[in-house]
Amino acid sequence: MEEFRRSYSRLCKESGAEPQDAVLQQLQHLRGRLDLATQTLTVDTCRALGKLLQHQTLFTELILSDCMLSEEGATLLFQGLCVNTIVRLLDLKGNNLRASGAEALGKLLRQNQSIQSLTLEWNSLGSWEDAFATFCGGLAANSTIQQLDLRNNQISHKGAEELALALRGNTTLQQLDLRWNNLGLLGGRALVNCLPSNRTLWRLDLAGNNIPGDVLRAVEQAMDHNQDRRTTFQENQARTHILSKEVQYLQEEKSKQFLDLMETIDKQREEMARNSRASAARVGQLQEILNERYSIINSLKAKLQMTEAALALSEQKAQDLGELLVAAEQEQQSLSQRQEKERKLEQQEAAERECKLLRDLSATNEKNLLLRSQVDELERKVKSQQEQLFLTRQELTNTSAELKIRAIQAEERLELEKRRAKQSLEDLEKLHSKEVDHMTRHLEESEKAMQERVQRLEALRLSLEEELSRVKTAALNERGQAEEELIKARNQARLEEQQRLAHLEEKMRLLAQARDEAQSTCMQQKQMVAEAQARASQLTLQVEGQRGRLEELQQELSNKDQEKVAEVTRVRVELQEQMGRLQADLAAQEMLKEKVAALERQLKVIASEHREALLDRESENASLREKLRLKEAEITRIRDEEAQRASFLQNAILTYVQGSPLSPPK
Repeated sequence: MEEFRRSYSRLCKESGAEPQDAVLQQLQHLRGRLDLATQTLTVDTCRALGKLLQHQTLFTELILSDCMLSEEGATLLFQGLCVNTIVRLLDLKGNNLRASGAEALGKLLRQNQSIQSLTLEWNSLGSWEDAFATFCGGLAANSTIQQLDLRNNQISHKGAEELALALRGNTTLQQLDLRWNNLGLLGGRALVNCLPSNRTLWRLDLAGNNIPGDVLRAVEQAMDHNQDRRTTFQENQARTHILSKEVQYLQEEKSKQFLDLMETIDKQREEMARNSRASAARVGQLQEILNERYSIINSLKAKLQMTEAALALSEQKAQDLGELLVAAEQEQQSLSQRQEKERKLEQQEAAERECKLLRDLSATNEKNLLLRSQVDELERKVKSQQEQLFLTRQELTNTSAELKIRAIQAEERLELEKRRAKQSLEDLEKLHSKEVDHMTRHLEESEKAMQERVQRLEALRLSLEEELSRVKTAALNERGQAEEELIKARNQARLEEQQRLAHLEEKMRLLAQARDEAQSTCMQQKQMVAEAQARASQLTLQVEGQRGRLEELQQELSNKDQEKVAEVTRVRVELQEQMGRLQADLAAQEMLKEKVAALERQLKVIASEHREALLDRESENASLREKLRLKEAEITRIRDEEAQRASFLQNAILTYVQGSPLSPPK
């Protein structure tokens, strides 16, 4: 903020001018908005602000109302705003912008891509037709502006025609305020003719422009139609957003289930690894015990060999003692007997020790065989667990691949549904444009026919006037000659008047017949409305409104009929008194015919719009119901498949966990 103030002061001093205190004071309080309303800005200040606006990023709203901007100052400001990408709201109320200002505004609208709201109230843009045409050209090329205020800008019907051309090309403007200008009937008709080509404008204010009521009603109907289209488009967007959120939620739920499944599998894998480590530790312990038993057996074998050696040594000693006993048998008989007893006892002890050692050896061999069988069984179980682990990993890989394929298919189906919805909307818009063109051609043809009828009536009126003048001349010339000729002329005039009255009565009968046809058309519209109420209860209020309007039109028609009867009676009386009143009566009849034609056109427009609205709502409702049904079926099928697959995988994991002999007890 302080840097912006310094830059403004520096630029003012470079141009040889002092910075304005009011501007500096406003620059101290920048909070996303620069408000310079009612401040008289000099050209140097506008030049400095224009340069700063090219790259500023501090505020999005610029208020320059009632600043008495000169043409040069406004041009400099608009040049800076042409490349600005931050400002969203621009208020230029009450600056009396003229030709050069309008041209600069047209260039601004053509180049700027950020301004969404533009207020130009109390200016004079419409006073210069060429400059205002440049402004309208910039509006047609703009693709960001949404609100435009052109109140009190002296816009004439030619300016309205330029605005109509701009509205045909603009695709973003939503609100346009044209109150208190000079559009008139021609300007109103030009705007009405451009509205079928514009589908984004949903608010158009035309009060204070001397526009007839039927044109204003046509504008209101077009705005209501655009508002309904905008509401429908927003509802479709909301539904699409909801469906995308639901699909995203399902994807997140799938990913969460997949992650939970992976965590469960990881836990099972860790538990199997712990079981395998415990099995390996137990196998190691059993191997150590087996090694100890092997060492014990070896020690027993060594003891047995030592005992056998001791036994052999004892035998050798016994033989030596026998030889000594043979030599001294008599002397040591008692000693030999004792030694024999001792030898026998030693032999017995040795035999007992040998039997004991043999029994220990056999028991040790049996234990060794049992341990070997246990080791083999453990190895077989480890191999089976490894095979089951491999199968589980393979099944997990297949399941994850299938889940990815399903997710891709779901995304493709969603994209296909989006394209179908977009295509259906385009087809509906094409059908609507064709129907509008058809109704426009029909209205043009009927208007041409009515114009031809008006021309014929005008020719008849002229002929009647000529004949009347001719009769008056003959009456004046022959009045002094003979009273009988005057009486004959009067009788002839009466006969002609009666013929004309009969002709007028025939025309009134035709008008009554046309009124009856209009009433029958209204009755048909009522029947169509009743059928539409049975099909679509959501349009009840709108149909009631249309029915009320039809009843009002019927009341107006009956009132017009009564007025016509009174007018015909008055014409009959006045024609007997004075021939000159026939012209006024004919003019009144032409006005009545125009009103009846306008009412018929309004009835046709109302009927076509109502039929179009009903068709649009029915097609949109049917397409949305079908899409919703397809989405719900797809989501239900995906949920069922995922639940079935998850249950299968869970059962497999539970079967594997429960069937594992080495799993720890729960």
